[in-house]
Amino acid sequence: MIEFNNKPIDYAEQSKDVIAHFSPKNELVLLEILDASKFLKETSQAFPPNIRQQVLAS
Repeated sequence: MIEFNNKPIDYAEQSKDVIAHFSPKNELVLLEILDASKFLKETSQAFPPNIRQQVLAS
């Protein structure tokens, strides 16, 4: 999960393996990535090789 702020959550929307939680003012509060290791493995293929190494090494 990636928390952007601590505002109250009003609703959430899901798109595939990502759930975005929003405040009553439609501000992004929290981002959930379901099956995060699979998600990172698949999406990291779009990164340039040097960036991919940095992301996966941390």
